[in-house]
Amino acid sequence: MVMFDGFEAFDIATEGTTIHGRRGGHGPPVLLLHGIPQTHLMWHRVAPRLAEHFTVIATDLRGYGDTGTPPSTPDNAPSSMRAIAGDQVEVMRALGYDRFGVVGHDRGARCAYRLALDHPGAVDRLAVLDVVPTGDSWRRADRKFSLGFWVWSFLAAPEPVPEQLIARAPAVLVDHMLDSWSEVAGVFPAPVRAAYLAQFSNPATVHAICEEYRAAATLDLEHDEADRGTRRISCPVLALWSATGAVASWYEPLEIWRAWADDVRGGPVAAGHFIPEEAPEETAAQLLGFLN
Repeated sequence: MVMFDGFEAFDIATEGTTIHGRRGGHGPPVLLLHGIPQTHLMWHRVAPRLAEHFTVIATDLRGYGDTGTPPSTPDNAPSSMRAIAGDQVEVMRALGYDRFGVVGHDRGARCAYRLALDHPGAVDRLAVLDVVPTGDSWRRADRKFSLGFWVWSFLAAPEPVPEQLIARAPAVLVDHMLDSWSEVAGVFPAPVRAAYLAQFSNPATVHAICEEYRAAATLDLEHDEADRGTRRISCPVLALWSATGAVASWYEPLEIWRAWADDVRGGPVAAGHFIPEEAPEETAAQLLGFLN
């Protein structure tokens, strides 16, 4: 299948690693950030539509896809969203963009809002898809969270437990995430699903992803709590979430995001967790209305 037709691939060295991505279109720059278990390929139905109006940059986050996997440290700092967001700022500057819009889904949304907090001068608009902030997730964690978001705890377990278990049967975890978190049957084309699975067959990638979840339970939580009530997202925010997923069931998303930013809008989308892949037309329409 043809994906990202007219987009150019790039690999850009940052202070911590090398980031892989694609760029296409013309107009103001917009950065697209993916979630788990995906890569930048998750935007293949949305990016071409946005590229009619914007210069679209879609990257693989640190540790995912064809992006590098820097060495880990005991404090998980290289895997924190602060470090991952720093990569993206370096990439955008290397491409010539000092200020840009950011759209993130799942883990990419966590990177996106951290980027907006740490680099407010760089972000003119922020869209977050199917998340509430990491600090708020942990603050509200209960039995439902523990059972529903068990992947958070599993991947954050001490090394090498999750790494070795995933190595034995990577498809079990990837298929669970793709199939149980989505609602639209057959939404992942075979080449896309294969690409998502392939990265979980790479031990270095699996370790990097586990380290990111370990950082989420430690440094990312600490960074959010340090910023709570003292730093705010200064740009407009669009929050979208699955109408039937955990975010809709457990939280009041707009209320939570308004504790972090003054200008917040959004609402539910009739799709499962993978909003850009399950509802690409609505996702593109929402983003075009917000980013323009």
